[in-house]
Amino acid sequence: MQSMNIGDAASAAGVTPKMIRHYEALELIPEPDRTEAGYRLYGEREVAMLRFIRQSRGLGFSMKQIGSLLALWRDDRRESREVKEVALQQLAELEERQREIDQMRGTLQQLVARCSGDHRAHCAILDNLARPTAPLIMAAKAARPGLKEVKAGTRQPATAPKRTAAARPTPAHAGLVAWTRSIARA
Repeated sequence: MQSMNIGDAASAAGVTPKMIRHYEALELIPEPDRTEAGYRLYGEREVAMLRFIRQSRGLGFSMKQIGSLLALWRDDRRESREVKEVALQQLAELEERQREIDQMRGTLQQLVARCSGDHRAHCAILDNLARPTAPLIMAAKAARPGLKEVKAGTRQPATAPKRTAAARPTPAHAGLVAWTRSIARA
């Protein structure tokens, strides 16, 4: 097995040296061996893990999911259903994000169609962007039961509900999605 420095390992895996150090800090890859001068040394095993991480990130897996996938990859006694469960969770999250993006795209298309785009100052896009946010707070509360109003525009969990695989958290941009729905109805 040939040892590589961080630059060569980064090049072989298709990542940057900075990302390698980041993955080490997150303990996704083990601390490498070092030369007497303190330089990191990587082998094919580490490069394979780095490629695995890069390709997993390309599919949108979170660092936590990547950690789970790496642990399963290293475990010869794993069951493929465990891997499939992680992948199905990611697929469901991607499908939800795509639905939200499609809705935002549709709303933006409607706003663009309402704007005359001429020499006048009036713009339907700006008018809609300036709409009051009160309906957004109500829509966000409906989307995330258990949230209570603390101050205008902020929310905190009333209680910490248990998370289950079926109960995924609502994306942070739920308010934006609710707003796009309100624009579409206007």
